[in-house]
Amino acid sequence: MNDFFKFEADFVDSLRCIPMQVRFKLDNCGVKLKLSHWHQFTEQERQTLVEMPCTSKKECQKYREFLQNLIVEKTGTPAKELLIEDNPSWMKEKEIPETVETKAVESNVNITVEQWQKLTPLQRFALIKLSRASHENNNFYPAIQEFGLV
Repeated sequence: MNDFFKFEADFVDSLRCIPMQVRFKLDNCGVKLKLSHWHQFTEQERQTLVEMPCTSKKECQKYREFLQNLIVEKTGTPAKELLIEDNPSWMKEKEIPETVETKAVESNVNITVEQWQKLTPLQRFALIKLSRASHENNNFYPAIQEFGLV
């Protein structure tokens, strides 16, 4: 899972922002990584976080330990840990989150359950993150275009 989305193209070469695949891993391993932390990492450290697997419980634990050690090394303090959901919304294939539906309607798009089911968990995760009120939402429409929803 080292593929970047096209809507991330403006920053993935330098990895100046946290790419969606790393944000996905953060939610899977329960670490709240701040952008200020990310900016303290070297390019190689960022690349390691992109490439390092974080799917199984064992991989998630290893990822969390590596990341927390890196943050402590850079800042002196570990990052806040987050609750890891047993059944996160991006894994629910038959249930489109309300935030995604609302943002789609605002974009004059109707996402069907059938379309939602065909998306990968990472694509569903991206749409959930991009539809949150706290997010800039600039990439929601480019993402739904990239995912073939319009």
